Amino acid sequence: MDKILDDNLAYLGLTQIQKQYDALEKAAATKRLAPAAFFAELVACEVATRRERAAQRRVRAAHFPVIKTLDTFKWSIPTLINRELIQYLFTLKFIDERRNVGLLGKSGVGKTHLLTALGYNACLKGYNVRFESAIAIINNLKNAQTNGSFLRILRNYTAPELLCIDEIGFLPIDQEGGNLLFQVISQRYETGSTAITSNLDYDQWTSVFNNDAAMVSALLDRLLHHCDSILIDGPSVRTGLDEKR
Repeated sequence: MDKILDDNLAYLGLTQIQKQYDALEKAAATKRLAPAAFFAELVACEVATRRERAAQRRVRAAHFPVIKTLDTFKWSIPTLINRELIQYLFTLKFIDERRNVGLLGKSGVGKTHLLTALGYNACLKGYNVRFESAIAIINNLKNAQTNGSFLRILRNYTAPELLCIDEIGFLPIDQEGGNLLFQVISQRYETGSTAITSNLDYDQWTSVFNNDAAMVSALLDRLLHHCDSILIDGPSVRTGLDEKR
């Protein structure tokens, strides 16, 4: 590559073309590619790199506790699971349709694995995602109220195309916390998709939310209006791992 072309590529920020130009040029000569085909390969190289970097930025911004994929989910462990619906959800059409997802079942049946994998898959496919436990969302919003950053922090949960809320029902939520979570669900209603996990059936949520039946009814009304709910049952995945050890 001559210096002028090298400088121009650097100026334009086409760093991957800059790095791969000589190798691609040699390959193009070997394959006797026409100029247009060679140019297309250069552009494809740059685009692939930028897409990969963008996907990794989305993954970092999502705040996944760990990375999980559907390929590593152990389908043989649950005794009750709608595999067909779960696999359909991984097409991510529900995000385009602004539908919600509820994964319900006792602790250890793989709900968080599936929720994480769903969010990770969405990141790779170009969607903005945020993953957080219900308690973490509430605590972050409570703290934001005291330092003047409430609207900015609230937007962290209302802006993403997919919000993954883990562990609704594991810890009690006071009235203030319930109202804050309601704000998140309410503002996302029909504007973005929300996917949740819970160890409780929906009709048991009132006991977790300080027995605030009116608030829970309003929250569920918005969450379940357009929602695919999946009940998962079976032995604990964690217990099985412990026994193998």
